[in-house]
Amino acid sequence: MISFLVFFFALGLMIFVHELGHFIAARWAKIEVEEFGFGLPSYKLVSLGKWQGTEFTIHALPLGGFIRPKGENDPNVPGGLASASPWKRLVVLVAGPLMNLLTAVIVFSILIASSGVPVPGKILIETVAENSPAQQAGMQDGDVLLAINGQSVTEIQPAILLIRENLDKPVEVLIERNGEQITLTATPLSSRTAQEGAMGVALATPTRPATLIESVTGGVTITAVQAATIVYLPVALIQGAISSDEARFIGFKGIYDLFNYSVEEDVTSRQEATQTQTTGAPNPRPTNYTLNLIGVLSISLGVFNLFPIPALDGGRILFTLPEIFFKKRIPMEWENAVNGIAMLLLIGLMIFVNVMDFVNPAQLVP
Repeated sequence: MISFLVFFFALGLMIFVHELGHFIAARWAKIEVEEFGFGLPSYKLVSLGKWQGTEFTIHALPLGGFIRPKGENDPNVPGGLASASPWKRLVVLVAGPLMNLLTAVIVFSILIASSGVPVPGKILIETVAENSPAQQAGMQDGDVLLAINGQSVTEIQPAILLIRENLDKPVEVLIERNGEQITLTATPLSSRTAQEGAMGVALATPTRPATLIESVTGGVTITAVQAATIVYLPVALIQGAISSDEARFIGFKGIYDLFNYSVEEDVTSRQEATQTQTTGAPNPRPTNYTLNLIGVLSISLGVFNLFPIPALDGGRILFTLPEIFFKKRIPMEWENAVNGIAMLLLIGLMIFVNVMDFVNPAQLVP
C-alpha cells in the first residue's frame, strides 16, 4: 500500500508540475487559460472556482493535471495560444519540460545535501561483518583505512586488490580511529564468498557536509549528465552500444515495480537504523532510492517531451521554428492533422508498452 501511494502521488506530482510550468508561462505571455484541471481530462467532479479567467477543476481520474489554453489549435481566436507570437508559444511549450528538469535539480540537490560531499584520498570502513577477520582483528565501523602492509591506500579498488593479493596470509592494516592511528593484523580468507568479502568489510568514501552552492551545482550537474545520457540513448542503440532490452520502454506497471523496490529498500534501511539505535550497534546509513527515482523519472519526462515527436511539446516546438527563422507559418490544418495522427500512434504505443509490462516484464532490479 505504501509503494502504491508513493507511486501514485509521485507520478501525479510530476505530471502536475509539468502542466504548472505551461500554466505559469501562459500567464506570463498573457495567453488566457480556460481551465486548469487536477487529474487527467475526464469527468469533471467539481469546480473550485475561477481566478483571472481560469477555472480550476477536479476530475475523476486524479493523476497529474492538465491545462486548456484558449484557442489552442485555432489561430483565429484572439488572445489564444495559437494566435500568439511564435516566441511566446515557444516559451509556453518549453516551460513544462523545464519544470520537470528543475524538479530533478531540486531533488538531487536535496540528496547531495543529505548525503554530503565525498572526501577524496580517504577510505571509510563503513561496516564490519559479524565473525569476520576484520572484526576478529578489532576493526570497527567508522574506522578510516590508511595502509595495508605498509602501502598507503587512498582509493577503494586498489585497496581491494591488495587484500585479494594476500588471501590466507596475515596483513598489517593501519587505521585511524578518533584521530589516533592504530595498527591491526587481519587474515583475509579465500574461503569467504565474494558477497561476504575476504576481510568482511564494506568500504566507502567518507563524506563531509555539502555547502548550498555544492548541493545546487551538484544537482545541476547530475541532471545535465542524465539528460545527455537519455538524449544519447537512440544513438547508442543504433551503434549497438546497448541492447534493445536495456533501452526498452516501460509502462505504469514497470514504473510501479521500480517504486515498489525503492520504497521497500528505503523502509527496510530505516527500520534497521531504528533497531541499531535501540541496541547500540553502529547506525547504517538509510537509503534514498525513492527520491533518486523521482529525480530520474522527472528528467526522463522532461527530456522525452522535448524530443521532436509530433503531439509532444518537442513536436509542437518544431512547428514554431519555420515561423521564427523564415517568417512563414506552417498551415494550422497541417499541424493539427499531424499532431492528431501522432497522438493516435502514441496512444497505441502506450497500450503496447503497458501490455508488454505484463506479457514480458523488464528485468528492472537485481
